[in-house]
Amino acid sequence: MRSKQGLFVTFEGGEGTGKSTQIRLLADRLRRQGIDVLVTREPGGSPGAEAVRHVLLSGAAEEYGTRMEAMLFAAARNDHVEEVIRPALQSGAVVLCDRFIDSSRVYQGITGNLEPDFIKNLERIAVNGVMPDCTIILDLPAVEGLRRAKARAEMGNGPQTPDRFEKEELDTHEKRREAFLDIADREPLRCRVVDASGLAEHIADRVLSIIEPLLPIHSSRVKETGSA
Repeated sequence: MRSKQGLFVTFEGGEGTGKSTQIRLLADRLRRQGIDVLVTREPGGSPGAEAVRHVLLSGAAEEYGTRMEAMLFAAARNDHVEEVIRPALQSGAVVLCDRFIDSSRVYQGITGNLEPDFIKNLERIAVNGVMPDCTIILDLPAVEGLRRAKARAEMGNGPQTPDRFEKEELDTHEKRREAFLDIADREPLRCRVVDASGLAEHIADRVLSIIEPLLPIHSSRVKETGSA
């Protein structure tokens, strides 16, 4: 769904690429322009989806296999879309979401070895017509991303123990990086790859230069749900 007023922007990439930081910086810059911004995340973003988030990231669903995990992600996403994202877009907000469909395509589809048709059908049901207008893929070598994630945890800026996905092997993380880049190659009108290796403010400048031409007219009302 392309809203006549709102703009739906998703941020994707591997662990430690700085998605949360870039979403925060972009939200701050847009709000200073009087733009209505909603910041959200996946899995989570709505009460029902947040409950599923704990199950997924704790690894409690891992024993039931990747197929069940993918179905739980889809259920959380559908609740998130219908309860949070769609209403915000219809109200004219810019929605900034930390992960969305591409993470499922990569984490459960590519490295989870689920059939493309299965992933595609789950996606269609979960999003119910709501697709990102733009996806920012923050790109960073997996070894650097994992180093950042570990440093963030040691500084108390993240979970103290690796989540379900951070604890996996380096080659799995690098395979995911390549999968995100492959999605960008296949969908160049929606996806934009941004080098995430520089200073956060410089990366934010690049992100803003991509988003600004897409901005519709907004009210100054500010919304936020969850944290990214």
